[in-house]
Amino acid sequence: MEKYIIFTLLLLLIVSISISQSEITIQAENGILKGTFIAKTFPGYQGSGYVDGFDQDGDSCTVTVEVPEDGMYEIIIGYAAPYGYKENSLYVNGAFQTNIKFIPSQSFTIVSGGLIPLKKGKNTISIVKSWGWILLDYFKIKKAEIPSLNPTNKLVTPNPSPEAQKLMDYLVSIYGKYTLSGQQGYKDSFYIWTLTDKFPAICGFDMIDYSPSRVERGASSRDVEDAIDWWKMGGIVQFQWHWNAPKGLYDVPGKEWWRGFYTQATSFDLEYAMNHPESEDYKLLIRDIDAIAVQLKRLQEAKVPVLWRPLHEAEGRWFWWGAKGPEPCKKLWRLLFDRLVNYHKINNLIWVWTTTDSPSALDWYPGDQYVDIVGADIYLKDKDYSPSTGMFYNIVKLFGGKKLVAMTETGTIPDPDAMIKEKAYWAWFMTWSGFESDPNKNEPSHIKKVFNHPFIITKDELPKFIEE
Repeated sequence: MEKYIIFTLLLLLIVSISISQSEITIQAENGILKGTFIAKTFPGYQGSGYVDGFDQDGDSCTVTVEVPEDGMYEIIIGYAAPYGYKENSLYVNGAFQTNIKFIPSQSFTIVSGGLIPLKKGKNTISIVKSWGWILLDYFKIKKAEIPSLNPTNKLVTPNPSPEAQKLMDYLVSIYGKYTLSGQQGYKDSFYIWTLTDKFPAICGFDMIDYSPSRVERGASSRDVEDAIDWWKMGGIVQFQWHWNAPKGLYDVPGKEWWRGFYTQATSFDLEYAMNHPESEDYKLLIRDIDAIAVQLKRLQEAKVPVLWRPLHEAEGRWFWWGAKGPEPCKKLWRLLFDRLVNYHKINNLIWVWTTTDSPSALDWYPGDQYVDIVGADIYLKDKDYSPSTGMFYNIVKLFGGKKLVAMTETGTIPDPDAMIKEKAYWAWFMTWSGFESDPNKNEPSHIKKVFNHPFIITKDELPKFIEE
């Protein structure tokens, strides 16, 4: 009988340990506070209080969690946001993971911070003030499965060009094994070469100065010519389009005509245009798309496949195509797709949608039938080389692993060793123009490491896409 009681107690202890390890809760007030403080006046919190005072840059709360094995874990955060919608940064072991979106709440509730990588043993988890002004109650950690990477190589363009299909086949074939290097700007890519003796695999170009409202004010561009040269040199071409609004440019100090892609610099109303196809506004949208089609056809005739990234960062609403919310933006994307693909018969484009990892990101998504690849634009603090693993897997999970996920813009270049360790398998990274040559943002030694790392593919390591 005594042995039976001991066995039962031992079994209960094992079960208890198993349960505690499968879900761990840490009270925020027990963490290390920097610029923040423990409060108890807002009702409904768990534990002995909550953390308040996220109002100055650098304010944070850091807790330590111990887990039994390396792996991916889901984080749930208890909070209240009585001051409206806020975003704050999540760090794990000092490395940025994602920005947590705190929905307004007049009582304590929870938000999923998504998936984060933890190592066996002790780990630190921090909420660091970005927007601030939240009440932080607790962190809950539980084991999660790593989402599968199973993207399709089938392009959304019917009968894509052989070059576009060959490029997509290649991107899918290396996904999860290597990451392609990228640099925005033709001249900036040559800077990388002078520093590292390597060219980036992808060079980023822009249709910005082909926008009619800029051309009529004297703007000109040779990005198409440079992109054709880059392709002939053996590199991959990416284009975004900072679409200058078709009309309604304020053109006053601080809101000059050349800032016309910003919401604050134009009165152009996309919602009105999309709801009134008979209007001048709608017809001007068509005019602009047709002008860009001329340039894309030049690339098509030169047999250049294009990673095509229009209407980027729509969720931020700082560009006019996102200012009126998701529905008008999705309508514009579909109009753009239909006009370029079905009307102009352009078939050399691989369509790239820029997303966030917020659950509401799917409200903005144009749909699987219009998008080949999804990507995130990520800007961290200077010399922060985090691979943003949490954001990567949140996006993978959000889109069911069906789409390639790329870091379509970045300020600081992610550390490939950390990418491998945390399995942050971005399809490519694209450093924004000027960030690569600023030693305060990317140290030259770091850039040299990245471009000579076996995990990172540079232009010289690409297959021959052009048949000789």
